[in-house]
Amino acid sequence: MKSKKNNWLSRAVALLLPLLLLAGAAFAQTTAANEPEMADALRASGKIYVVVLVLVIIVTGLLVYLIRLDGKVSRLEKSINE
Repeated sequence: MKSKKNNWLSRAVALLLPLLLLAGAAFAQTTAANEPEMADALRASGKIYVVVLVLVIIVTGLLVYLIRLDGKVSRLEKSINE
């Protein structure tokens, strides 16, 4: 059972690492003159944190759904092979 948990961890890292690297590259390319005015307004009113929170919730939900779906498919494959 322990190897299965490590397997999930490695899959999660394999999924999240490229996303984090892409996000870092996208942030590295922005300059102060290149930022949209909407981001300044959202940041000034504090609503940018709500936007980020909603995005994190959506991505987390998708990740949990994919992990559960993979578990169900794995169980079906195991029952078919037996």
